Amino acid sequence: QVQLVESGGGMVQAGGSLRLSCSASGRTFSSLAMGWFRQAPGKERELVAALGNTWSGRLTRYADSVKGRFTISRDDVKNTVYLQMNSLKPEDAAVYYCAAAGTMGIPRNYDYWGQGTQVTVSS
Repeated sequence: QVQLVESGGGMVQAGGSLRLSCSASGRTFSSLAMGWFRQAPGKERELVAALGNTWSGRLTRYADSVKGRFTISRDDVKNTVYLQMNSLKPEDAAVYYCAAAGTMGIPRNYDYWGQGTQVTVSS
């Protein structure tokens, strides 16, 4: 059992920055593969960024639309994963969800989800 709680959402002007946080509890955090998803009204949920474990170390993946602008990271002491979002665009506006899975690498599916945090970007 894993509980995830997101925070850090809000309203920002285009070109601005936000940092989302996801606090995890209920399982050894360092063993979890973590991901950030987003869903805008009328659109499918999409993977934004993922951070997984491999035998050789950590692996990150990003959606093409956010590469170079967003960064996923984790603090295993605080049991927290972050999504640093820079150069925000109106199309980045969505509800952002934190997700976790107890697997190696980048999961196809995630087992645990937070409730989401709203990100609004004004033009």
